[in-house]
Amino acid sequence: MDLKQKIRIIPDFPKPGISFKDITTLLRDGEALREAIRQMAEYFRDKNIDMVVGVESRGFILGAPLAYEMGLGFTLIRKPGKLPGDVLSVEYDLEYGTDSLEIHTDAFAPGTRVLLVDDLLATGGTISAAAELVKKLGGEVGGMAFLIELEYLEGRKRLEEYDILTLVKYSE
Repeated sequence: MDLKQKIRIIPDFPKPGISFKDITTLLRDGEALREAIRQMAEYFRDKNIDMVVGVESRGFILGAPLAYEMGLGFTLIRKPGKLPGDVLSVEYDLEYGTDSLEIHTDAFAPGTRVLLVDDLLATGGTISAAAELVKKLGGEVGGMAFLIELEYLEGRKRLEEYDILTLVKYSE
């Protein structure tokens, strides 16, 4: 199945010059969603992953069924103020300003091999911050899975130390 054909492109959204990759069209197609999860699970099944961690918010949509398919637990990395327990935070740079992410301090035990999941690899800033949180908790990033990669933004360059799977690539 060609998953790229299941993703709708919306020109000039959210602003002129941006070509938005809308995954809702893939998600509403049960067969396509199952295929995406199957491909991710197959790639990481024999890589000694202990826990799947979804990055807010579309990483939750893909990460939870991936964890289920792999027979693993699932936890969340969220924007500030969304998690009710004790959290660790990391701040990271955006094009204009900063943002931060949080994870529960008891999300997983030290030494846990984590698979980070998000919908999109663009510049790599958010997922780099997520990897930093995993390391702060004593975990090891065993891999990163994305539905889409925007190759022209070269996010993969800042993630060279990690095992990365992307299912659909856009070169422009």
